[in-house]
Amino acid sequence: MAKQRKKFSPEFKDEAVKMVLEGSRPIAQVAREIQVNEGTLGSWVSRYRQTHADEEPPLTISERARQGTGKRSP
Repeated sequence: MAKQRKKFSPEFKDEAVKMVLEGSRPIAQVAREIQVNEGTLGSWVSRYRQTHADEEPPLTISERARQGTGKRSP
């Protein structure tokens, strides 16, 4: 039997993204709290950042590290 996928409202997604961006909390932590897959929430945050790139200042290194979105430098 196939597993049915959950559908989330745009409002739920917006609030989840705000929890990550405004609360400066890691995606993994917020995902656990709202019971959403970490990859799913990461996609929502990434999509938000892409569509609002001109509105937000770039993340600092510590912010990227906290959110797990930065690449490590050599």
